Amino acid sequence: MSVYKTKAFARFARKVGLGDREIIHAAEAVAAGQWDADLGGGVYKQRIAREGGGKSGGFRTIILFKVGGHSFFVHGFAKSEKANVTANELRALRKLAATFLGFDAETLEKASAAGEIAEVTNDGEDAKQD
Repeated sequence: MSVYKTKAFARFARKVGLGDREIIHAAEAVAAGQWDADLGGGVYKQRIAREGGGKSGGFRTIILFKVGGHSFFVHGFAKSEKANVTANELRALRKLAATFLGFDAETLEKASAAGEIAEVTNDGEDAKQD
């Protein structure tokens, strides 16, 4: 399983100091069936603890995931920022999941080359594109 973050999620993660190791750990938890909420249609909510704090006051991330496929981090927010995604946001996220979770290798490469997504790696660096 590969883990990707969208350009918008990467901006969020940089802004709040959320590292690639935490992102990968959250993706592994979802893949292992240990998610915080299954929002349907391949959309999952997973909490990530703030450094020095617990999950309850940490960040909420939205991950698009399908067993045997890839994980895509597409949205993040602090609990203090908002309680949850709205019904309209959830509908849009489910449509996005239908698209992203259907990506083949060529489409993934094109989206990466265009800078729309970046692979998250264990060493904390974005995967380099050739």
